[in-house]
Amino acid sequence: MTPPTPVRRKILMTCALPYANGSIHLGHMLEHIEADIFSRFQKMNGHECIFLCADDTHGTPIMIASQKAGKTPEEFIQKYHEEHVKDFKTFNIQFDHYGSTHSAENKALCELFYTRMKKAGHVHKKSIDQLYCSHDKMFLPDRFVKGICPKCSTADQYGDSCDSCGATYSPSDLKKPACSLCGTAPVMKASDHIFFKLNAFKDYLKEWLPAHTAPEIAKKMSEWFSEDLRDWDISRDAPYFGIQIPGEDNKYFYVWVDAPMGYISTADQYFKKQGRTIDEYWGSNSNAEIYHFIGKDIVYFHTLFWPALLKSADFRSPTRIFVHGHVMVNGEKMSKSKGTFISASVYAKHLEPEFLRYYYATKLNANVDDLDLNFPDFTNRINSDLVGKIVNLASRGAQMLNKKFNSQTAICDDDGLKLLKTLQASSDEISNYYNNREFGKATTRIRELAELTNKYFDEKAPWKLVEQNPEETQKILTTTINAFRILAIYLTPIMPKMSAAVSTLLNETPYVWTDAQKIVSHQKINDYVHLAQRVDPVNVQAMIDEQKAIYEKTAPPVANKKTLSTGPTEIDFEDFAKIDLRIGHIVEAEEIKEADKLLRLKVDIGNGITKQIIAGIKSAYPAEKVLGRKVLVCVNLKPRKMKFGISEGMVLAAGEGGSDLFILSADEGAAVGSKVK
Repeated sequence: MTPPTPVRRKILMTCALPYANGSIHLGHMLEHIEADIFSRFQKMNGHECIFLCADDTHGTPIMIASQKAGKTPEEFIQKYHEEHVKDFKTFNIQFDHYGSTHSAENKALCELFYTRMKKAGHVHKKSIDQLYCSHDKMFLPDRFVKGICPKCSTADQYGDSCDSCGATYSPSDLKKPACSLCGTAPVMKASDHIFFKLNAFKDYLKEWLPAHTAPEIAKKMSEWFSEDLRDWDISRDAPYFGIQIPGEDNKYFYVWVDAPMGYISTADQYFKKQGRTIDEYWGSNSNAEIYHFIGKDIVYFHTLFWPALLKSADFRSPTRIFVHGHVMVNGEKMSKSKGTFISASVYAKHLEPEFLRYYYATKLNANVDDLDLNFPDFTNRINSDLVGKIVNLASRGAQMLNKKFNSQTAICDDDGLKLLKTLQASSDEISNYYNNREFGKATTRIRELAELTNKYFDEKAPWKLVEQNPEETQKILTTTINAFRILAIYLTPIMPKMSAAVSTLLNETPYVWTDAQKIVSHQKINDYVHLAQRVDPVNVQAMIDEQKAIYEKTAPPVANKKTLSTGPTEIDFEDFAKIDLRIGHIVEAEEIKEADKLLRLKVDIGNGITKQIIAGIKSAYPAEKVLGRKVLVCVNLKPRKMKFGISEGMVLAAGEGGSDLFILSADEGAAVGSKVK
């Protein structure tokens, strides 16, 4: 009886959209490599797997960066689009389509969403106060305001943070604030903004989260449901590089509204070329699989706002949100000054991109753990495991076949056939690992199978046997090259470049997963060419040195601290005694995307009292890193009205600012609300 034909799956998958104001670095590359491995595996098994991505192109940072570069925003984002496409190609990231949120399709989609949201009563207007330039007749985003830093008195600082001392503040806190375009002193003026009623979807999101995210993500995000969800400001005033809100004058969609729309509009671009529609995948009745691969720093937007927007506009939601951790380098956060904030292009100048794919794969799993790119470990795993144990099998088998047997395989010996059956029997196990994103387990099993094959080769010692028993030697070499071939097929999703070279060596077509069940015999092979060179630590250091030199060349000059202060100002004990320091518990943490360094925190300070604190710590701590921590808080600061809300206290931290910042934490056993003495 013929077994039933497996049902062909329909899969659409995306990565988070890279922002079009900077280069792709090795942190970005983790996500795209993870997704590409998953996509290639599905395609090897005959499923329709559509892998899409696009540049995230809108927002104030793009507008300002393009002005500094002397380009239009359109010219600016096109430059990075071309660079991003090139970098992804270098690392063999095989998108079916790579688009842009600055497209007619994305504009039409945003308008459709808004029309449906508005018709359903899920948006409303509310007046908020902002700085306004009477000369230029425009509301001023933070980066369109300059003045004297209220902390260190350095002149010519932007309205959200000081480049000299690292302080963060509201634009209204600047001394002598002025419009950065014309120098006019701004005034406060009310502006109507459009808000999305997120709380209307609270019950829906409570059910949606556990069914579409990992348990640890669902548990973390469920903490937001302890109270009503705040309305979400989805509009921005002109000037703004983005998509105008229909029916509104000088109002644009906030970038975090139109960016995730890119997942659908990019699919629209792809399907149009094939005479298909997005309803096939994104329609409310679609049963296709949709997966988003994202980093843990943007979980909030993808598991609260995005599914709510989709529900409001009558689109289906993703099947699953796959979340990964951050990339550390040698156990530390990436550092530009140390040369470990490495761009994809700089890496590719010095090291083989496929080696990074392999190394990341050895450490990737279905959890949200941070991944450490440890260069000594990287060098060892490539040289010892990949080159020494796996790729070396091709050299051991093919070169002797080339030299002694006219590049001709024969049949396998009996022991060899047993070995190959063991390798082939691992197909389902390795397949399950790929399907469940447990790539580290897949590479471990492949390495173990390579070790079995090397043991077989060493015990048979064909180099000793070749003169006295050439027939048996040819069988051993045939087994060895077949074993390597199977391993290469298992590694194809991770190392597609090497897999293509192996199929060329053996005169075969590109591999599919079931090819591992075949055995090559009586077949002519091509001359062996080296498939991988060992990593030289000198090249690793050269890469780090080049990246560090790039940073030093482009970094802003460091202010002379002697001109900023003559030393700490002394205060009386009575003044110090006025400061009320208590142990607080951070129960909510939210990134403020418009500001480079700000988080919005909700801090429990005991006795049922919570305070909203806007803290300038985002450069050192993503929201997920501080959530749940016990910290030292100054609770009796006079509340400050900021652009992003009222800040009712201060979380204590030490350091120079920026990424060099360390939160002062309390012991886990400390009682929330306890006064610090």
